Amino acid sequence: MSDDVRLQLLDFLTRNYGDLRRRLTRYMRSPDLADDALHDTWLRVHRLENQTPVLNPRGFLLRMSVNIAINNLRSQSSAVPRSEVDALLEVVDPMPGPEQTVAARSEMKALLEIIQRMPQRRRDVLLLVRWEGMTQKDVAKRLGVSLRTVELELKLANDYCAARMARSNK
Repeated sequence: MSDDVRLQLLDFLTRNYGDLRRRLTRYMRSPDLADDALHDTWLRVHRLENQTPVLNPRGFLLRMSVNIAINNLRSQSSAVPRSEVDALLEVVDPMPGPEQTVAARSEMKALLEIIQRMPQRRRDVLLLVRWEGMTQKDVAKRLGVSLRTVELELKLANDYCAARMARSNK
């Protein structure tokens, strides 16, 4: 697993621990089992290798936690009631299927090609604001332009991308 993906998952787990714990507690009907599963999930994320980028960290981590919880239940008791296992296995997997993954990658490739066709400053503004998460004010300082210029370039970039993506989806 690349360090970026691992760090993304660990950051998501840290920031959304409460939400993941509530969901898992609801599935497991036990806060203790949920806590144990999330702890084991944290450890397992550190050990993952050769993982492709995760498009849905919440779904990925929730599914991993549910699987760990099921394994924990099985190891605690040689006879887990079938109803408990069935209830846990009914958790809907929010991860995209193969078709959705291919479509998303194709859309991303098309968007990157569209972005490459933009004028340099417009592309820089778009990437710094949308990709890097910088504020428009910080982008203006970094590029040595006015805030109004950044606002205009960002609007033009968004309009350009939306129009080109709509055209390519027809």
